[in-house]
Amino acid sequence: MEFNSTILLIEDNLIDQLVTKQLLKKVLDINQVAIANNGLEGLQWIIKNKKAKQKLVILLDIQMPIMNGFEFLDIFQTLNMEIQKETQIYVVSSTLDSDEIEQIRKNEFVCDFLNKPIPVEELKKQFLNSFLF
Repeated sequence: MEFNSTILLIEDNLIDQLVTKQLLKKVLDINQVAIANNGLEGLQWIIKNKKAKQKLVILLDIQMPIMNGFEFLDIFQTLNMEIQKETQIYVVSSTLDSDEIEQIRKNEFVCDFLNKPIPVEELKKQFLNSFLF
């Protein structure tokens, strides 16, 4: 099976960036991962790089400087519906705050909430059951 989506990791922590890239490469054989250091960079990347009909998977952290994950999601809902339709967002966070987790789970654009470190085998199952392969 071939992975035919682009991965965008929106994460400010350099160690988490490195670990996530290595896990994606090892478990899913994904070598190309775009990285944005905060929500604003993530939105700029989407606007600059997203092509029509291109599948996009976003791994989104919540706690980041400049623009956090919740702010990113608020602006994401204003983007073109075509972008929204071709994008799957997984929130990846170490939060234990039940209010934050509930807010994440209620967001219509979030496919799932994943605890850090990313449970890559769980992510792999979700990818296999989605439109990504």
